Amino acid sequence: NNMASSATLRLSVIQRHLSSQRREEVSGDGQGGVGVEERCGGARRGCEGVVWAATGGGERQDGQGSDNNPLPSLPRRRQEVLKWNGWGYKDSQFVVHKEKDYYVSFTGNRYKIGNLVLPHFANWVRETLGVNFDDCTPPQPPPQPQHFPQPTIQQDFLDEIQTLGITHSLEGEDRLFRAHGHTLAEIFTLREGMFPRIPDLVVWPKNHSEVEKLVDLACRCQTALIPFGGGTSVSGALLCPEEESRMIVSLDTSQMCRILWLDEKNLTARIEAGIIGQDLEKQLHVRGYTTGHEPDSYEFSSLGGWVATRASGMKKNIYGNIEDLVVQVKVVTPVGTVERYTAGPRLSAGPDVHHFILGSEGTLGVITEVTIKVRPLPIIQRYGSIAFPDFASGVSCMREVALHRCQPASIRLMDNEQFKFGHALKPPTGLLGLLTDGIKKVYITRIRGFDVNLMCVATLLFEGCEQEVTSQEKRLYAIALNNKGIPAGEANGERGYMLTFVIAYIRDLGFDYGIVAESFETSVPWDRVYTLCHNVKHRIKSECKAKGIQHTFVTCRVTQTYDAGACVYFYFAFNYRGLSDPVHVYEEIEGNARNEILGCGGSISHHHGVGKIRRQWMNQTFSEPSLGAIRAVKQYFDPDNIFANGNLL
Repeated sequence: NNMASSATLRLSVIQRHLSSQRREEVSGDGQGGVGVEERCGGARRGCEGVVWAATGGGERQDGQGSDNNPLPSLPRRRQEVLKWNGWGYKDSQFVVHKEKDYYVSFTGNRYKIGNLVLPHFANWVRETLGVNFDDCTPPQPPPQPQHFPQPTIQQDFLDEIQTLGITHSLEGEDRLFRAHGHTLAEIFTLREGMFPRIPDLVVWPKNHSEVEKLVDLACRCQTALIPFGGGTSVSGALLCPEEESRMIVSLDTSQMCRILWLDEKNLTARIEAGIIGQDLEKQLHVRGYTTGHEPDSYEFSSLGGWVATRASGMKKNIYGNIEDLVVQVKVVTPVGTVERYTAGPRLSAGPDVHHFILGSEGTLGVITEVTIKVRPLPIIQRYGSIAFPDFASGVSCMREVALHRCQPASIRLMDNEQFKFGHALKPPTGLLGLLTDGIKKVYITRIRGFDVNLMCVATLLFEGCEQEVTSQEKRLYAIALNNKGIPAGEANGERGYMLTFVIAYIRDLGFDYGIVAESFETSVPWDRVYTLCHNVKHRIKSECKAKGIQHTFVTCRVTQTYDAGACVYFYFAFNYRGLSDPVHVYEEIEGNARNEILGCGGSISHHHGVGKIRRQWMNQTFSEPSLGAIRAVKQYFDPDNIFANGNLL
């Protein structure tokens, strides 16, 4: 059985790791015959633990990958499998049907919710957001070739990349796909209009050397470069500045997607930065390893993008955020390649150059390679959930769990609105399921006295060996009991984890029926978590009422916990029928919500980054000398503003 075989694999990996037997060194031909010892970095004389080196990868001309590095899950022309004007895969979406009444289903089989009818969701949408399913506004069709903005061409640049043999495209579809991320404003523009400026050219370098050539060429030809990873940005980071008069080139890193080597002794791997999360994990899992880094976007976002935005993952409690996982970074800038030669676990040698790159959001250069920590796959993965009578009790429990540092891999607290939203997405259940649900409801509401309009739920994910997981469960459920919480079952935890990946698809359905929706996040000290959640939701509802918006949905969840605070995620949607400019209205409301966040002691972002939409709050985040230092770093690395995406400042 699959569970048994995967557990056996994980155990064998751990045993192999603990073994003192010297591992045989491997050489790969993926770097033109360069051996593993030479590639591992100048500070390491040998790489005894390296058991896997690159032999290929990317989209080769023969259309084949290699055993060590298979073809990417997403083709170079991503619009072949991904939506051009929405989130995710073309074959995966929420769809409204009408028989006697309206109902909603989710298409495709990529997710557990796929090909299932969701009998409660249509009613929830009608009651909460006032949707009239007879009033549908579909998006505009894909643009015709003549409707794309005409490209600005720097002929010397174009001639030389043709001479160098670097893959490139002037096609409107390729340019448009890389002109945006996934903010509300960007997707609304795709559905209703066109961006005034999109990249003039797309290039796909295959390795670090080709990136060096492209950056050097851009400097000589005075061409602007915007690095592109997975395109999942929600900060406006990929938008082309309208005032840029130079040719803008989108440098797509997706073909730099190999794992160059894996070192089992030191539990590190050298990986090209264009690899997307799902491919990275698939390739590591085959060999019994994981990075453990799972942002909500990990199906589509890239390793380089994680570094460039200081990303955080759902399982950071065990594996850490991206800054905790990075060992080395290689970045091509206009003044040369930036890297730290030593691969030691810690360095005391002045300011860490990595922190110039982490969070730089494509303003300094192109991240080409990253050495990252890996871990053996956990032997056991178990879900759980806890029900609380109210949000305050849930926050108190989260604080106590963090205080005792006994967090499982993931622990996330949903407020009451999100709890009811999740319930609306439940598929139909048989008679036994109905009976079980009825018993649970009776127990929670009548015996325990919970109010379904106040209660909230925390979803849990435990990872480790049997002994570790059992011990964690016992300790965590005891803390929950002290905070009025009760275990609510494994199924709720697993569903909550799965919904993380499909919730982004709901916004596209909402657009069709006059609903705009967005998410935003912050980090905040523990003593202000509850107050911030309450005040921000109240501020949003008040702003909506003042603007005459009748139907709104505002919810939050506490998603990551730390010694000194937590990350809080907000979801906000409203019915925009009757409003002439819903995007502007939304941006005004979110701007005021962000002011409320800052007033309550929160940050401008925990992991989404600054991009362009949060630049205005940078002077409330850092002092002027601090901002001056950021400007000075930009001026040194990129004096001619080649990396001209306009992010951060």
